[in-house]
Amino acid sequence: MTVLDVLPLGFPWVTFDPFLFCVHHDDRYPAGDEAMGPAASLAGRNLGMDFEIKDGWRMYHGDVVPGFPRHPHRGFETVTLARNGYIDHSDSLGATARFGHGDAQWMTAGRGVVHCEMFPLVNRDAPNPTELFQIWLNLAPDDKMVEPHFAMLWGATIPKVRLGPDGAGAEIAVVAGRLGDAIAPPPPPRSWAARPSSDVAIWTIRVDAGSQVTLPPASAGANRTLYFFLGDEVRVAGTSVREPRAIRVRPDVELTIESPRGPTELLLLSGQPIGAPVAHYGPFVMNTRAELQQAFADYQRTGFGGWPWDRDDPVHPRERGRFAKHADGRVEDGPG
Repeated sequence: MTVLDVLPLGFPWVTFDPFLFCVHHDDRYPAGDEAMGPAASLAGRNLGMDFEIKDGWRMYHGDVVPGFPRHPHRGFETVTLARNGYIDHSDSLGATARFGHGDAQWMTAGRGVVHCEMFPLVNRDAPNPTELFQIWLNLAPDDKMVEPHFAMLWGATIPKVRLGPDGAGAEIAVVAGRLGDAIAPPPPPRSWAARPSSDVAIWTIRVDAGSQVTLPPASAGANRTLYFFLGDEVRVAGTSVREPRAIRVRPDVELTIESPRGPTELLLLSGQPIGAPVAHYGPFVMNTRAELQQAFADYQRTGFGGWPWDRDDPVHPRERGRFAKHADGRVEDGPG
């Protein structure tokens, strides 16, 4: 039996070891104002905790610009796939970035980092649709306290693979792992995904209307899940799914995906489990309760290096293009 389970998509989505968390943000923001916040009334919103969709968008924890002002992490990684719009990153190490429109940021929190993720609405005279996935990937016990690090995976470097006759069937963006000869950009060096035996794959999949494609198997023992989030119907190994769902599948067999009633989109998360105990509270993921208590104590004492910015929700100038400035001072210019 190829399909093992079909589960509803909540907020966040259900995930399986080595993944900890996955959320899909899809907000239809209006034009931006002078501060790059929404040029619209914020009346009736629970600012600071605005997670209810109103007028097609949310402010999240932001009160001027939507997004997530400064907050700490320890013991895991965030993988942020920015499908549309922009994300402005700033952190306690002095690193900054603006990325979006197909880019991904992969951040190893390790022993502790504080960062913010804001969604600047740079268009003054047009809407600012913003769509992203944020995925939390666990770290192995011996990597929980490594130095923080982030890698930028610019959209132009993420392989796009066409499947089907003459490539007319599906397009798969290989953010992590490999698909045939297509190999994703390298993750941070101490990531679970950097271990070849982990067989971690993060793919976004768009299947054309009326098409059927076949994915190669993953390694035996992996946890492999498809998240059907857009479209009228998808058939996975012959099982029809007509609502957004998480579809757990057997890893070590070929996987057929069919889109019979229009185009569909899915996210695939797959990998060998770490198999270690998980102690999770808020922004920290460790292996024991004592380690969690130590994480809170360390954050209260050190602030994980402090916060070098003059506000909790910094954003970059409106006209700034995509870029990344790393903690060592190295600067990358993004495409476009």
